[in-house]
Amino acid sequence: MSRIGRMPIEIPAGVEVKVGENNEVTVKGANGTLEQTMHQDMIIKVDGSVITVERPSEDKAHKSLHGLTRTLIANMVTGVSTGFKKELEINGVGYRAAKQGKKLVMNLGYSHQVEMEEIEGIKIDVPQPNQIIISGPDKQKVGQFAAQVREKRPPEPYKGKGIKYVEETIRRKEGKAGAKKK
Repeated sequence: MSRIGRMPIEIPAGVEVKVGENNEVTVKGANGTLEQTMHQDMIIKVDGSVITVERPSEDKAHKSLHGLTRTLIANMVTGVSTGFKKELEINGVGYRAAKQGKKLVMNLGYSHQVEMEEIEGIKIDVPQPNQIIISGPDKQKVGQFAAQVREKRPPEPYKGKGIKYVEETIRRKEGKAGAKKK
């Protein structure tokens, strides 16, 4: 049995979970509403303040879906109650970010400014010119948008310039050692 799949999911106060037909799970909370259709074979039960996920058989496909389904539902519950956030850090002389309305405007050493539009369900915050915080209830959207921001100027290994996650460490390389004499 899946160690993750058999763990029950506690529903915090203020969060409402509904399982419709075709395993369509709807989770409502303080941060919004999330909907996702899970695989039809999985058995999702809501008993009071606990959600359990069961699988119909010991088939390999059902085993792999068991833990996935449970984790997706747990992420939905966490997202609408507390939310998810990714913090990015900008390193480099003259590299900076600012928020103008619903746009994230970054100077990243290119001849032009890089602009990114805030998407629905995502909130961008720039507390300092070298720090970007992306938050929202949907873990997948937050991670995807953070990856797209980082993609605009990934960190390089020689000087460490670029956009990186706060918890990320850049493996630094040594520069050219100079020409050898004969």
